[in-house]
Amino acid sequence: MKRWPAIFVSHGSPTLPLERSAAVDFLHGLGGSLGRPDAILVVSAHWDTARPAVSGAAKPETIYDFYGFPPGLYRLLYPAPGAPRLAERVAGLLQERGLQTDIDPARGLDHGAWTPLFHMYPTADIPVTQCSIQWREGPAHHVRLGEALRPLRDEGVLIFASGGATHNLHELSHQRGNPVPQPWTVEFNEWLADALSARRRDDLVDYRRRAPHAVRNHPTDEHLIPLFVALGAGDPGGATQRLHSSIQSGVISMDAYRFD
Repeated sequence: MKRWPAIFVSHGSPTLPLERSAAVDFLHGLGGSLGRPDAILVVSAHWDTARPAVSGAAKPETIYDFYGFPPGLYRLLYPAPGAPRLAERVAGLLQERGLQTDIDPARGLDHGAWTPLFHMYPTADIPVTQCSIQWREGPAHHVRLGEALRPLRDEGVLIFASGGATHNLHELSHQRGNPVPQPWTVEFNEWLADALSARRRDDLVDYRRRAPHAVRNHPTDEHLIPLFVALGAGDPGGATQRLHSSIQSGVISMDAYRFD
């Protein structure tokens, strides 16, 4: 069976399904370039729990976990089937590593999950489930979580981490409409790309101290945390590929990575 990569994408604004941009063009092509997995496990920045949880919903609802956006956005659906068996497999893998894991019978797909999938796999016919993050536990915890999930890549599962290479909404409010990438965003973004390419795991796990402008780009960890799951799910010594790079509104990196 094909060994699937682990993927990290930056999902940007909830309006992603309505946008036309370089990042959207990339997502349109990503599903075709990857092919069709048997199932997708999403690790989104927008589901945070005290300990790991996975959705066992057979028909996960489309969650609109945002407000104040165009009415048409709230009429969009992503009616993918759930993946209850995959949820049980995920829980088992995590528990084998000592990570007690809950199965949520009703959890749907938040916008970190469904908005990029809306472009990647628009027919919404691939089973999808989500695994939560625990962002206060930090990057190292999530690398270990990704390592526990690595066997899924040999079982027809696409591990799909969705967050943001940069994420500061306060800065965004000042920069909105400014197309010029800000130097402090570019510097962090390139440091991240270099560290990932070289698999400098110690630097990455300690990025808040070692990366330039880290706290300004990530006042809190949660949007970068899914990247560490994808990093852990990649093979030790495996290749990292930067699949896409663009910056929106001056401060929002839409970078995406592939871990083999």
